[in-house]
Amino acid sequence: MKKLYGVTTAMITPFNQDGKVDVEAIKSHTEFLISKGVNCLYPLGTTGEMLRLSVEERKLVASTVVEAARNRVTVFIHVGAMNQEDTISLAKHAHEIGADGIGIVTPIFFSANDRELEEYFVTVSSNVPSDFPIYLYSIPQCAANDITPEVAQKIAGRCENVIGIKYSYPDFLRVGEYLRINNGNFSVLPGADRLFLSALAMGCDGVVSGVSSVYPEPFVNVYSAYIEQKLDEAREAQVIAVQYCETLKNGSNMSYFKEALKLRGINAGFMRAPQLDLTDSEIEALDQQLKRLPPVSPLNV
Repeated sequence: MKKLYGVTTAMITPFNQDGKVDVEAIKSHTEFLISKGVNCLYPLGTTGEMLRLSVEERKLVASTVVEAARNRVTVFIHVGAMNQEDTISLAKHAHEIGADGIGIVTPIFFSANDRELEEYFVTVSSNVPSDFPIYLYSIPQCAANDITPEVAQKIAGRCENVIGIKYSYPDFLRVGEYLRINNGNFSVLPGADRLFLSALAMGCDGVVSGVSSVYPEPFVNVYSAYIEQKLDEAREAQVIAVQYCETLKNGSNMSYFKEALKLRGINAGFMRAPQLDLTDSEIEALDQQLKRLPPVSPLNV
């Protein structure tokens, strides 16, 4: 089964000014990311404003990304939704359209105990083929629910297609515990962009990065230098990546991602209400901050 690795980009979802999904902008953004050398695409997660889209809109975005990627990179669709039925529907759709796998966030907002979490993931897993890979997705600071290593191990023990986890909380002690699941054969990727190089050194397979949706270059540089065992270059690239993370608010507000992409000449569309686009003064301030950062050219050029 395929797995996520390297620079896995959590993609934005562009909307037209009237609030509709901008299909052409999604295609252009997909092409942009592939041209910059990312390894995997991960649409419709937190960066993709997942909960602001209907099930049908999410299927449209998923189909558009898979078709635009044309098997040139690995594509995992995030399918976690507010109820189990929608999650299963999105999971089945991802398999039907030829995605390489899926990610599933924990149930959101309402508290779920360990038994409920385990049964939720097992149920969704049973509704897709056993060779269709699944990543658990834990972002407790947003979802109100966490996946302990013990629960993750139970789920992986019952579901042969649950092969890893995206963990979006900056706790490296927990990361180390996840890495020991299935005797070390459990794929782990942090969602904290600023910890990419450190995570690689611990044994993680890569990062699921929202900032790389806008500036993939420093993250691609980190991974390329790391696998070539050029640690000084990897550290240099990580320092630059962190500067871009901080300037773009570490993914706490997707309007910064979209405006930064526009400043790069990429049509990233608009935000969907209730979140608003940046004001003109905020865009100008962002532009000036980005101009003061190091350039994002490849390290080896």
